Amino acid sequence: MRKRNESRSEEIVDPDLPIVDAHHHLFERGGVRYLFQDFMDDVNAGHRIVASVYVESHAMFRADALPMLQPVGETEFANGVAAMSASRQYGPCLVNAAIVPFADLAAGSAVAETLDAHRAAAGDRFRGVRQVSIWSDSPEPYRFIVTRPAKGLMTATAFRAGFAELASRGLSFDAAVFHSQLDEIGALADDFPNTTIVLNHLGFAMAMGRDEAGRAEVFGAWRSALRELALRANVFVKVGGLGMPFWGFGFEERADPVGSDELARTWRPYVETGIEVFGPERCLMESNFPADGNSCGYVPLWNALKKITKGYSAGERAALFAGNAARVYGIRL
Repeated sequence: MRKRNESRSEEIVDPDLPIVDAHHHLFERGGVRYLFQDFMDDVNAGHRIVASVYVESHAMFRADALPMLQPVGETEFANGVAAMSASRQYGPCLVNAAIVPFADLAAGSAVAETLDAHRAAAGDRFRGVRQVSIWSDSPEPYRFIVTRPAKGLMTATAFRAGFAELASRGLSFDAAVFHSQLDEIGALADDFPNTTIVLNHLGFAMAMGRDEAGRAEVFGAWRSALRELALRANVFVKVGGLGMPFWGFGFEERADPVGSDELARTWRPYVETGIEVFGPERCLMESNFPADGNSCGYVPLWNALKKITKGYSAGERAALFAGNAARVYGIRL
């Protein structure tokens, strides 16, 4: 995470634009520490971050609980941070205003116990669950994520039985996949039309290790798959995660700070495609911090996203940067 604190001195673009950071993490693991104060240092660096959505990090699990209930420890942790933030003692941002923890949907209907325990731990802040479903036959991508899901996780009968428990509780599902798996998300959306699905990180156009021609080929396949997925009205998309190595941009390998102008030039085709395909009313802007902090700082990240979307109307930008996330995750601003 060596770049995450860089370029905080960069001039803030559109400093009055309210932002709900629709996706971030807090954890201490493997020598990397990014907790409440670290996030607040970023939040208070100049952009007008009014609230945030906490997404599971496989951190702070209960050590002494049954496996199905261990993830509730993370919800307790995240809700404690939210309570600290709600005191307004640390700034105006409502950190963890919505909480999206992990629950093992592959447990089938038995996952109901986990879901109800999450609700008991966080009340109305508990808005949905995420179960990373990224699949690759190469071990390389798993250097950058905590879990290694089973192949075909989302098509398994047990997973779908667990997924069926979400709608009756008014819970959404955050989906983390590579672009080659977007058809599986589409099948879920078709079979569970009353469940909101939020595609994380634009569906990762997986081009890590590819040359320019290879990245162009992946871009075309990703764009086509994204267009097909967007036909489902119950699917939303988070615009971000572009600092991860999966895209093949290589910013994480750079020793020098990366500014917002360079980020905007590189990210623009992906951001514009996502917004064009889903429409400004179904896109949520995210930082994915601290993971994206390997590529850039928090300030230039948001500057880049603001520069890319400069051509949208004031109403469309208000929805992109705050309104959609508040609506999808039930955040009262």
